[in-house]
Amino acid sequence: MASKKLAAFLQENLEDLKSRGLYNVIDPLESPNGPVIKIGGRELINLSSNNYLGLATDERLKKAAIEAVKEFGVGAGAVRTINGTLEIHVNLEKKIAEFKHTEAAIAFQSGFNCNMAAISAVMDKNDAILSDELNHASIIDGCRLSKAKIIRFNHSDMDDLRAKAKEAKESGQFNKIMVITDGVFSMDGDIAKLPEIVEIAEEFDLITYVDDAHGSGVLGNGAGTVKHFGLSDKIDFQIGTLSKAIGVIGGYVAGKQDLIDWLKVRSRPFLFSTALTPADVAACTKAIEILIDSTELQEKLWNNGDYLKKGLKELGFDIGHSETPITPCIIGDEVLAQQFSKRLNEEGVYAKAIVFPTVPRGTGRVRNMPTAAHTREMLDQAISIYEKVGKELGII
Repeated sequence: MASKKLAAFLQENLEDLKSRGLYNVIDPLESPNGPVIKIGGRELINLSSNNYLGLATDERLKKAAIEAVKEFGVGAGAVRTINGTLEIHVNLEKKIAEFKHTEAAIAFQSGFNCNMAAISAVMDKNDAILSDELNHASIIDGCRLSKAKIIRFNHSDMDDLRAKAKEAKESGQFNKIMVITDGVFSMDGDIAKLPEIVEIAEEFDLITYVDDAHGSGVLGNGAGTVKHFGLSDKIDFQIGTLSKAIGVIGGYVAGKQDLIDWLKVRSRPFLFSTALTPADVAACTKAIEILIDSTELQEKLWNNGDYLKKGLKELGFDIGHSETPITPCIIGDEVLAQQFSKRLNEEGVYAKAIVFPTVPRGTGRVRNMPTAAHTREMLDQAISIYEKVGKELGII
């Protein structure tokens, strides 16, 4: 017999979320996740995808995936440490290391898995982690799993980081101290102050850890935020995802050979989860080869991002202080932000509202993700719809 306690818990809490407008409805796509998507029989300009470079639907990646399935099958068949490591997994990791300018790399099943795996493989209850207050949920969960003392510092506040690093170091109670930051912060589009973070890390002997999920493929000619600042030899852990700019699925940690060797024997998702599929591995490898060989897609992405920013700012929208193509339209009121998103949808633009707890209360927004695959005509149409809905709701 099913648990009455569970049924009551679920019903009560689901109703509570719905009553407060915090219940997220998932919209299944009837098309590939490209610059234009189809939902409910309607075509919409898509400004909510992380498919920055349009590689998720790229014909070259599709071909590589199909060929890999024909040669290696649809699944790896085992965890990496038994016999689930195919030669194409090794090739992918070599290609990632080349891409990130590191000695070695290790691939995981997702970017989320990377943070769960890497932090807890190195940090423990005798250590401390200095974590930016706006770090991604997977970093927060990875820190908790490690059982290290978590010390939050104010977002990109280098004075606060230095003070807390000094206090932690001088307390003498921690074996190791790590500083963790996103490379690009996904809600505001701002870039971490990596040169200053490295300077503080060197002063207080901190381990440096950068999650570059939204920077890889976007900054540093595609190699990411660390390369953007010329710090490839100064960052201990470079974390990335293979599901955003790369367009497929998975994640990776890049760094020194000894670090990667350690993660291969001590990171639990690597040890206990079946390896990435052959199709995914081949497609990821092809995507990275494309990014190493050319900057054409990055240039298109930045041009489109700058164009959309300029159009929305000129209309009077608050687009915050983004330094990347991520373009938030900050509305403030959560209910109005959701209403704005709904009306955009009705007019032909898919841009989801983001509210508390993903962003602080009173900073509800619609976050726009222009990609290399958008045409100028699509962006002009989106800007026109933003103008119509923005005026209708009194936002501009």
